[in-house]
Amino acid sequence: MKETEFIQELKLKSTKAYSQLLDAYQQKVFSTCISFVPNKEDAEDIAQDVFIEVFNSINKFKGESKLSTWIYRISTNKCLEFIRKKNTKKRFAFLQSITGNVIPMDKTNYFTEMNHPGILLENKELNATLFKAINSLPESQAVVFTLHKIDGKSYQEVAEITDRSLSSVESVMFRAKKNLKKLLENYYKNEH
Repeated sequence: MKETEFIQELKLKSTKAYSQLLDAYQQKVFSTCISFVPNKEDAEDIAQDVFIEVFNSINKFKGESKLSTWIYRISTNKCLEFIRKKNTKKRFAFLQSITGNVIPMDKTNYFTEMNHPGILLENKELNATLFKAINSLPESQAVVFTLHKIDGKSYQEVAEITDRSLSSVESVMFRAKKNLKKLLENYYKNEH
């Protein structure tokens, strides 16, 4: 079935088409989600949200990009929403603790999924540090770095997903690497 016919089927809310969509994209979407949010349960929840969004928004899909690009764009946006919410909660907890209404801080080890295919570092602590460093980059840099280095997408795919030119993706990537190097160097200086 050609992509245009498949999209038509999805727009008609065909169960068969949705089941095929899940078969084709479930792992890929989960892989993208866990690249941004390295915690299995959270990544699974976000991946489910992605498919609900695809189901609800397929009629808005204009076919200006490939279906896969559109799905990865939704995945990236859902992950960013999740990260922003998580950061807001942390900030709120911190504010409560300094104003005296002490509430327990979230001390769970967030970085549970260190056997992610894109992460070949053996050292778990380094991984957690790397993720924290990536999350402290400006959002555009974090997105480009995560999609390319952790999720393993090509520069061309990253350009399509983020709706940037190839040269823009390359320069954002260059800045991201430079900033990460600085952040990680500072971390190690302070640690040892």
